[in-house]
Amino acid sequence: MQQKLTKMFATRTLLAGIILTCAAALSAHAQDAPAPAPVNAGGKWVEISTEDKMTLAKKTRLELEADNFLRDSAYHKPRIQIFCENGKYKFANFIPNVKLGPPDHPGFFWGQPQLEVLVRVDESHSRHGWNWLRARSLSMDKGTVRELIGAKVFKIEFRTPEGPDIAEFSPASLSLDRVGKACDLTPKRPSNDD
Repeated sequence: MQQKLTKMFATRTLLAGIILTCAAALSAHAQDAPAPAPVNAGGKWVEISTEDKMTLAKKTRLELEADNFLRDSAYHKPRIQIFCENGKYKFANFIPNVKLGPPDHPGFFWGQPQLEVLVRVDESHSRHGWNWLRARSLSMDKGTVRELIGAKVFKIEFRTPEGPDIAEFSPASLSLDRVGKACDLTPKRPSNDD
């Protein structure tokens, strides 16, 4: 009899635990706002807009996925993300979705490690030292971002532990009105450094 009561108590405790866990998950899900849906921003670009609940800041992220997979990434293509807040540009990142090579020199300010990249914008080529972030992404400079939004061809050559690799992008057809409104950015013609 004692064994039967113990089994019944254990079963009821397990069932009550499952019900409470499910109720907590549903409650937490109901309180979260639904994730914003990406909207086409022209060509291969997508725009994701949100509003910060505490500050009411309007945040916009523009994303462009590469045309190619890199040799060490069969599942995710590289991408570029441009972040803006309250109609102003904040920063942009290049995310290769492969491990980056080690930084090759310190930056101008605070010694932030940088990795040199070669960038092609249409027919122009230039070298840049982009800040190395967590061995998985690089912080792009604003001038290159302005060149990117007006380009037809955009390529980034960078180092991985296995050697150089190239991410190829097709940025044409981005809605410049959208970028102007969300980020206060205008396109810039590249200057040929190399």
